[in-house]
Amino acid sequence: MQFTILTLFPEMFAPLGESILKRAQQAGLLSIRLVNFRDFSLSKHHVVDDVPYGGGVGMVLKPEPIYAALRSLPQAGGQRKVILLTPQGKVFRQSLAEEWSKCSELVLICGHYEGFDERIRDLADAEISLGDYVLTGGELAAMVITDAVARLIPGVLGETASALEDSHSGGLLEYPQYTRPLEFEGKRVPDILLSGHHARIKSWRRKEALRRTFLRRPDLIEKLQLEAGDFILLEELAEENGEIAVWREKWQHLRPISRKRR
Repeated sequence: MQFTILTLFPEMFAPLGESILKRAQQAGLLSIRLVNFRDFSLSKHHVVDDVPYGGGVGMVLKPEPIYAALRSLPQAGGQRKVILLTPQGKVFRQSLAEEWSKCSELVLICGHYEGFDERIRDLADAEISLGDYVLTGGELAAMVITDAVARLIPGVLGETASALEDSHSGGLLEYPQYTRPLEFEGKRVPDILLSGHHARIKSWRRKEALRRTFLRRPDLIEKLQLEAGDFILLEELAEENGEIAVWREKWQHLRPISRKRR
């Protein structure tokens, strides 16, 4: 997969050449192309911004350099998505990362200064924001999106299951994880994880993922992709934890009859 990033500051993207993404690029699973759209300015001093019509503070990115930079890109062999990074955009979600990981090329346009000339928006298939806050530019957002999408490309993580079990992939936060030592500062690894009983371990992990989601991210409840056995686990959690019990009404309407294990 090809990632193309239009930016004024290509030197900021050194982190994309490290760790898992470095190995993925070496293996030919993805490539990252940085395009400085200042190089496409027609002015003597390579100016890419100007004062806004109608007055106001700050500078606005001119349309010509970004149009020219995008038009200079080689013709995409498959599906190309052009993404404008702006605080006015739709909030980036894991579902978008999953969708875009199937594209042949993702083009990310990094904003800067006080924003874009409105006509630049015509280039984009989508406008995306990381959240309800403002960054000094789109570069950090582009790195986050590149990492989130790249790790879903087959082979990048080595094991597909690693991505499937991530927080948010199925609507739940990930269950607690443990490794050696068995006991640390009086805190022991749960016995169930030492049992070797794969079915019980799977059930425990699902239950703890439900617990963590209900306690830490109750806003995700309505989006949960509940399985048939989840209602038994949810009833057990409600009995164990008063905070979860208050959410009974939230999951009851998802399945009319919820029966506890006998």
